Amino acid sequence: MRSWYQDWCLEIERGDITAQETEAVVNAANRELAPGGGVAGAIHRAAGPGLWEECKGLGGCATGEAKITGGHALPARYVVHTVGPVYDNEPNPADLLARSYRNSLFVADENGAGSVAFPALSTGAFGYPMGEAAEIAVRTLMKTLPALQSVRLTRLVLRGAREHQVHMDAARRIAAELGWAVAEEGG
Repeated sequence: MRSWYQDWCLEIERGDITAQETEAVVNAANRELAPGGGVAGAIHRAAGPGLWEECKGLGGCATGEAKITGGHALPARYVVHTVGPVYDNEPNPADLLARSYRNSLFVADENGAGSVAFPALSTGAFGYPMGEAAEIAVRTLMKTLPALQSVRLTRLVLRGAREHQVHMDAARRIAAELGWAVAEEGG
């Protein structure tokens, strides 16, 4: 599915975040920016050991914040690392999750990236309920994109059919509410 407003576009697709040919991909990182499981492990494995070497010099990352590195062996030029909230451990997880998406966009934009691919932040080991997380992700991306200078394309890349459908449903509702046009696959 593709949704757009003037010059900005949000795509939602099933796929592998490490194979995206966007200028930046977002890593669902831990506070140390270390290789781990899930998305972070997959990105570090695909990027190669140079990514971890570069991350070591960044001093970690606070929840809701974002930092950027090179893409190393990934097709993307950059990796934007953000730490989403652990759902049951934060006093205001919705605000922190929105900040993770927003700050990732700002960091990519400041570095001149025109396109950014995101996974579903905090929905794996961090336990954020998929429906709530999808609403926050889509709304934050659609509201933030028009404030950016270089980022024109944002893509949510989802592995499973269920998470893909949940994000598609949220995008349809929020696009209608915010006045974004929508085209389904093949449309």
